[in-house]
Amino acid sequence: MPAGVCGCCGPLRPRYKRLVDNIFPEDPKDGLSKSDMEKLTFYAVSAPEKLDRIGAYLAERLSRDVVRHRYGYVVIAMEALDQLLMACHSQSIKPFVESFLHMVAKLLESREPDLQVLGTNSFVKFANIEEDTPSYHRRYDFFVSQFSAMCHSTHEDTETRTRIRVAGIKGLQGVVRKTVNDELQAIIWEPQHMDKLIPSMLFNMQDSEDLDRAGHPSTPSVVGQDGEENPAALAESCFRELLGRAAYGNMNNAVRPVLVHLDNHHLWDPNEFAVSCFRIIMYSIQAQHSHHVIQQVLNHLDYHNKTTPRVRAGIVQVLLETVAIAAKGSVGPTVLEVFNTLLKHLRMSVDFELGESSRRNSSTSVSSGRGGKESEERIVQNAIIQTIGFFGGNLPDYQRAEVMMFIMGKVPVYGTPCHTLDTVKIGHQGTKRIQTMLLSSLIMVTSGFKSKSMAAALPPPFLDPLFSISLMEDSELRQLVLEILHNIIDRHDNRAKLRGIRIIPNVAALKIKREKISKQDVAFMKKHGQQLYRHIYLGCKEEDNVHKNFELLFTTLAILTIELANEEVVIDLIRLAIALQDMALANEENMPMFIRCGINALVAAYLNFLSQMIANPPFCQHVSKVIELRNMDAPYLLPEHIFRDKCPIPEALDKEDRQLYFQTADMAECLAGPGYNAERLSIPYVPQVTDEDRLTRRKSFVDTISLQVDIISNSLPDKSQLAEEITFETLKKAIDTTGLEEQEREKRRQVMEKFQKAPFEEIAAHCESKANMLHDRLAQIFELTIRPPPSPSGVVSISAGHTQHQSVPVYEMKFPDLCVY
Repeated sequence: MPAGVCGCCGPLRPRYKRLVDNIFPEDPKDGLSKSDMEKLTFYAVSAPEKLDRIGAYLAERLSRDVVRHRYGYVVIAMEALDQLLMACHSQSIKPFVESFLHMVAKLLESREPDLQVLGTNSFVKFANIEEDTPSYHRRYDFFVSQFSAMCHSTHEDTETRTRIRVAGIKGLQGVVRKTVNDELQAIIWEPQHMDKLIPSMLFNMQDSEDLDRAGHPSTPSVVGQDGEENPAALAESCFRELLGRAAYGNMNNAVRPVLVHLDNHHLWDPNEFAVSCFRIIMYSIQAQHSHHVIQQVLNHLDYHNKTTPRVRAGIVQVLLETVAIAAKGSVGPTVLEVFNTLLKHLRMSVDFELGESSRRNSSTSVSSGRGGKESEERIVQNAIIQTIGFFGGNLPDYQRAEVMMFIMGKVPVYGTPCHTLDTVKIGHQGTKRIQTMLLSSLIMVTSGFKSKSMAAALPPPFLDPLFSISLMEDSELRQLVLEILHNIIDRHDNRAKLRGIRIIPNVAALKIKREKISKQDVAFMKKHGQQLYRHIYLGCKEEDNVHKNFELLFTTLAILTIELANEEVVIDLIRLAIALQDMALANEENMPMFIRCGINALVAAYLNFLSQMIANPPFCQHVSKVIELRNMDAPYLLPEHIFRDKCPIPEALDKEDRQLYFQTADMAECLAGPGYNAERLSIPYVPQVTDEDRLTRRKSFVDTISLQVDIISNSLPDKSQLAEEITFETLKKAIDTTGLEEQEREKRRQVMEKFQKAPFEEIAAHCESKANMLHDRLAQIFELTIRPPPSPSGVVSISAGHTQHQSVPVYEMKFPDLCVY
């Protein structure tokens, strides 16, 4: 009886089990039985409610075969699962998928590389299937962890290690494709998953030998020359795909693991891999998300504010690559934030450099690597300047003007309390260093800047501090200021044609581009022309001027002539040139002979250029005659000779030989006629006196404070100092007033002539400067004389450093008449 019962149980097995059993041959080498597999597939499609049971039974058999190491049957089971998965698309496939994922997990947990690769391939096929309805309960945490571990495989065999890593990357790519577009699977963007996904891809990308290829926006080939898949290229492709699918709110979670990975593996120095990673990021994400990446890099730079200079320089260079790509599209609200952060780190770098230098100077032992730290900080500073300039240079003009104002507001200018950088702590050397770097970055920002009107390009809040720096006793700073002015004023790119101070024989051959001066620019020159002339005049007589300073001054005068000169401005420029010549000849300030000869050479080069630009033949003839005489008798007054190395310099200038110098009367005669008011040439140019001298380097803060202390402490002079010795000579001078009367009449005549013939703008500027000086003097007097009224409670006085209270009796107090009755 028992034998009969057992014999009849076989045919009673469920049909799905019999169909599943039939697909497994007796010898696993024969592979999957195609005919039986077709029967199983037809049954599953006809009865989809049986899919979950078919999946559970296949999973049971596969688990048993894995434990018994019957890997042939494992391969057959996975092949059957793949075919069923591809054939069935119904609502009942959800339970079947759970069985499928359970079997894939079993294979991934195995230590056999072949089984891990097999499970990964099946998961990738599943990931490519688009499901009709979302899954509410399915999670992929295990697969993210397992595939990430496979990406870091350290198998002894190189080929096997590569296969496992490739499988892990493909698995992660499958997870991304399956979850990133599913709103119910947004958990994949959470930090715990991104911290596994991103480093796994970057770890494999590090093995790439061709880092330049990584920066190209196109996706590289994932198959090598020998037909094997390349883990680095495959990881990069997956990395691009992940970033391309990142939404607005997920950018921070996607970028932060990249920065952490670069920190952990010390990839900021050298930073080739870091640069390539961020190029991939910027080319892969959507353009409107660029500012998220920039903000993350800026925050990371703040995090590393005290690390080694090379690490900070590496981060800044990555930021440069980032903003270089972002500037072409949308950068969002982070424009000024970028500059603010960079300027902050620039100041910190200067502090570190000066602090290290002072510690080395104070130490008695001299090490062999004395300048190493300073040179590394210079690398950081140069990287910051390059980033500021490149970013600003790629912005549209309206944003670039704001950036120019922002940077100029950060430049420390002595005497102005509005600048934001504290110059007291860093001293003169640090202040000069910051000024040089900020002006260098301004040169890069203003390069290519084209403004329709000078008033918009050079507003007073920008122009005034710029001119204040131009009065500094430092030739390098003055050169930077002039280059900034060239970038802004030269709107037709004529600088290259004017490079080098020289006597140009034929200006027409240069093909200068120019347009008729607009009304806005005429108004600008009427308002700020005297200010421009004054700074050119003062800049010429600085004793530390070198050849480059005179070249830039010549270019400045030439560009002003091309861009902003009408008939009135031409006369002003000629008056300025003659004033420079007279200043060099009079030499009231005992200038070096090289400076005096250089000024004369500058005047000759400019008047030669100007005479040909206005196309006045008599004027050109006069200038050419003077230049020819100088070539024969005084070549040191021409730029081709004085700026040549080892040029012989005379001991004195021959003032009596009038033919060697440009004469005002001759030029006025040449310009007589319609168009030019030649009478104004007879009025000598005198630079207007302003308060700028007190706001520049002429006196530092400490000097000013010490001067005030000396004045207050010496406010009560000794009587012996006031006594003057009375002699016969002093009495004779007091009686003889004829010379003084003549001087007074001559002075009155000059004042009358100036007010009759000088332009209104010059007179107004002169009167305004005098009014400002008078106002300042009155304010000082009031501050010293006005004291609080006496009080019966006493007043506080300070003497010899001690505080004393002095009581004032009521009967000694003086009250106004209206208060007394």
